Amino acid sequence: MATVIEGLPPGPRMPMPLQTLAMLQRQRPFLERQRRRFGPIFSLKMASLGNMVVLSDPALIKQTFTADARTLHAGDQSPLRRILGRNSLLGIDEGQHLEQRRLLLPPFKGQRMKSYEALIEEIAVAEIDTWQAGVEFPTGPSMQRITLRAILRAVFGATGARLQQLEELLPPWTEQGSALTRFPQLHHDLGPRSPWGRFVRLRARVDAILDSLIEDARRDPELTERSDILALMVQATHGDGSPMTNPEIRDQLVTMLAAGHETTAHTLSWAVERLRRHPEVLARLVEEADEGGRSLRDATIREVQRMRPVIAFAGRHTMVPFEIGGYRLPVGVLIGLSAGLTHYDPALFPHPDRFDPDRFLDVLPDTYSWIPFGGGIRRCIGATFAHIEVDVVLRVLLQRVELLPTSAPDERWRFRGVAWAPAGGGMAAVRRRVAAAPRAFVAAAA
Repeated sequence: MATVIEGLPPGPRMPMPLQTLAMLQRQRPFLERQRRRFGPIFSLKMASLGNMVVLSDPALIKQTFTADARTLHAGDQSPLRRILGRNSLLGIDEGQHLEQRRLLLPPFKGQRMKSYEALIEEIAVAEIDTWQAGVEFPTGPSMQRITLRAILRAVFGATGARLQQLEELLPPWTEQGSALTRFPQLHHDLGPRSPWGRFVRLRARVDAILDSLIEDARRDPELTERSDILALMVQATHGDGSPMTNPEIRDQLVTMLAAGHETTAHTLSWAVERLRRHPEVLARLVEEADEGGRSLRDATIREVQRMRPVIAFAGRHTMVPFEIGGYRLPVGVLIGLSAGLTHYDPALFPHPDRFDPDRFLDVLPDTYSWIPFGGGIRRCIGATFAHIEVDVVLRVLLQRVELLPTSAPDERWRFRGVAWAPAGGGMAAVRRRVAAAPRAFVAAAA
């Protein structure tokens, strides 16, 4: 019988400030050094987070993702709880989490997701058609405008003046919230000029607009015909038959925005960054898009998410002693399941530093080896929506502009408080394409 060691696995002895700095500045090289030295389970000491046990083996990741919800928590210990609200799906655990997930999951399934493709295409066309040819520019701001508007219309059901108000208020709110997750010591309202004071007052303005959207939806005689997710939330009921309250709906709406707006935009920016440096893949994608296909594009999206996961870790906190990898971890330890390490494991993905979408061509990645959306009962409910969004925006980009290759060095990773983005914003240079007739139409005409 294998001996179980009480306590934490070994890790680097360097001081906590230096470990924290290494994680912020050169995370992947730092983590790779620790894996080579200690193996697929090791400890770090992180400012604001304390003891952190890093896992990178799929078997250990599976054990963590499938652990009892009473043993490991991901919500009430999360710095996102105060940012997103006490009802947020990312800030609750156990029965409350399962109940909210039950209410929210149905809108993100099935044909409803497909119905948003035309809306996303309309938004992407309007934005990409503003791109100036022949001038290098960062695509990040464009991608954020696309993803923000897509969520506000498809999820929030916002239009007109309230759409415009939310488009003005939400970017600074999400930017401030992302920054404040790193500094819980600042979570005190010291007046409108303090960081937390500015944040909560901005959230109050957002909540007022959301309350008006919710009340309009409740009074809408055609509510059952609406396709936005807010309309379904208004109609959802708890197990006892009671409807979702306004605070519940508001917290879930801003959670969907925070989880799906910047993360999806960063994935699109990384896709641009990768494709400009791999013209052979880009040429195949253009040909496929002109022919009406999507298999290679699907594979490319998954490969971008493997090489450039915008969320580096899924976190779990031990609520009782938890045995894993030969260690019995004490209460109060953060377990970090590392997408960056797992996605670059050569035993799982041969030549992991090579951008190779063909590895996912008509093959779905393994559930516990490819984890850009987390896993288990807390896997991101918006994963399908995010994939559709990236797919549609990439298709529009490939069809409407020619993305010019570059020999510039890879863009470095930049931490944005919660997610990782290309430091240059996903720089692009384009030429306007002459619309290509679909191959099927050409063949029929011939």
